[in-house]
Amino acid sequence: MVTRRLPPLRALEAFMRTVRLGSARAAAEELNLSPSALSRRIANLEEFVGKKLFTRARQAMALTDEGHQFYEAVNPHFEALARAVEGQSDNLSLLRLRLGVLPLFGSQRLFPHMAQLRKLHPLLHIDIDTGPHLEDRVGDTLDAAIILSRGPERGLHAVRLDENKVHAICSAEVAQRVGNHPDEAVLAKQTFLIHNELPDSFVAWKDAIGMRDLDPSAIDHYDSGQLMLEAAAQGLGIAIMHDDHLRRADDDRLHELFDLDVDSPYSYWFVCKPIALESRPVRLFHDWLVKAGL
Repeated sequence: MVTRRLPPLRALEAFMRTVRLGSARAAAEELNLSPSALSRRIANLEEFVGKKLFTRARQAMALTDEGHQFYEAVNPHFEALARAVEGQSDNLSLLRLRLGVLPLFGSQRLFPHMAQLRKLHPLLHIDIDTGPHLEDRVGDTLDAAIILSRGPERGLHAVRLDENKVHAICSAEVAQRVGNHPDEAVLAKQTFLIHNELPDSFVAWKDAIGMRDLDPSAIDHYDSGQLMLEAAAQGLGIAIMHDDHLRRADDDRLHELFDLDVDSPYSYWFVCKPIALESRPVRLFHDWLVKAGL
């Protein structure tokens, strides 16, 4: 049997970390190397594969086309190797991720798949935080978060998880009272339920029915989508929410008002600091989330 020659693993690690961090200087600091030592390791890898992986100009390094191809080919196997070692080692400690999640996303979309994640990465454990201002706490008290946003702040690594439609959701009794077609006089007498952090959803819905200046008798504000759904089911008002939440709730008490196609200003996003992707817990969760398509 022919024994294949393995690539220099330290050089491969230097290459992978440089690509993921987007900076040779940051990669050198992470690996506790001097910039010249990092450059030598990458040069050794280039010599091994016989390809120029980076272009070098002063202190900047950019992937060549062959470098991109090499990364795309190697990255899945690099992660598979890490998982294999992780699964066979009794000495590795738990991998801990501090994740911010909105409760409704957690209950409807994340938790139904957590057993699959645990089976794939048994050492990965997640501390769940459903507190306020998740985006502001990423990089501080949180490693990463799943947020509802028009678009995350610059400087964050962000992955858009969906696009949604805005629906008006209520009980059967309220739906019967409101009728099948928008009537401003009738709607003005209703109570609307609005999420504190998603006010523009109501604006988009009013625009869609041609009633931008609609002034309902009351607007009740919530900081929980789960409670909004329950309040709507109990007949306490009309919840302005995403169609996805209505579908996933699968609650016969809930009904949609009118037949409208209203684009939501907001989407769910996974966010973290770019450097956090070098943290194995963040990377494992990020890659699983994107692949799972929750």
